[in-house]
Amino acid sequence: MKDFDYTRPVTLEEAARSGARNNARFIAGGTLLVDLLRLDVERPELLVDLNGMPWTLIEQEPDGVRIGALVRNTELATHPLIVAKFPVLAEALLSGASPQVRNMATVGGNLLQRTRCSYFRDVLVKTCNKRSPGSGCAALEGYSRMHAILGGSAGCIASHPSDMCVALAALDARVSVQGKLGPRDVPLTDFHVLPGDHPELENVLSPGEIVTHIRLPDSPFAKNSAYVKVRDRAAFAFALASAAAALELEGTAIRSARVALGGVGTKPWRCRETEANLVGRPATRESFEVAARLALSGAKTTPHNDFKVKLAERVIVRALESAGSKA
Repeated sequence: MKDFDYTRPVTLEEAARSGARNNARFIAGGTLLVDLLRLDVERPELLVDLNGMPWTLIEQEPDGVRIGALVRNTELATHPLIVAKFPVLAEALLSGASPQVRNMATVGGNLLQRTRCSYFRDVLVKTCNKRSPGSGCAALEGYSRMHAILGGSAGCIASHPSDMCVALAALDARVSVQGKLGPRDVPLTDFHVLPGDHPELENVLSPGEIVTHIRLPDSPFAKNSAYVKVRDRAAFAFALASAAAALELEGTAIRSARVALGGVGTKPWRCRETEANLVGRPATRESFEVAARLALSGAKTTPHNDFKVKLAERVIVRALESAGSKA
């Protein structure tokens, strides 16, 4: 592990200034960053510890809920307000990692997770555009069972690992950030960026900008929501395919719908064509199956991950059925 400097700021201004320094990294729970430090994937000059910041509350607002970036995943998953109003978020969080990791991991850190691509995490592999821009992507010709089938490019097909972010995408969440240019809110679906020609750029944050809160708007579909995750083992495993779904029904007809996918996209994948197709249709398995096929119509697979197309379709159907049963 490379030596680094350490600071624990006490004000937002100090934190943003320190974070804007060349090759600085923010740290809170450290459940991923410490791993990457040990693997020599991350080699920062400075660690900026955010645990002195006051972003630790889950608060009811007039039009929704505000969640501090330093709220631990366990606290968010078990908070009565979240369980009652946004069950898909609680279910997604509880499906991730282990109790020990969830006790340490923060909402902000979860939002900024880096891929678990094995080529990215192995510094002996020299071709990884996320680590060394322009070097190539080993996964394109290598073993790619865990990799993305949506949103990939000639530069990268690494899948996004977060369960929480899939639920947030389905809930129309917004990310509040602060930096030297002041505060701004970013829709969760715009926060992460596709790899394109620059896989090393994973989100829209500028140097020194800090995630302070996540906002969840009240909606008629949020409480009728569910998360379904398929993985290789029952715990402490990343998704082969997952789906967050939410439904608002009017009688037996679908008035509005939200669907997002995990495990198959290079970012949390919102399925807007699927949602539009569901509106006005009866909440039946047949409707769900038709809409699910639209979500995967643009998939680009490898010989190792082509199974994800049918798997993701079935996960969408199951999530919609579970959401519909709550309605």
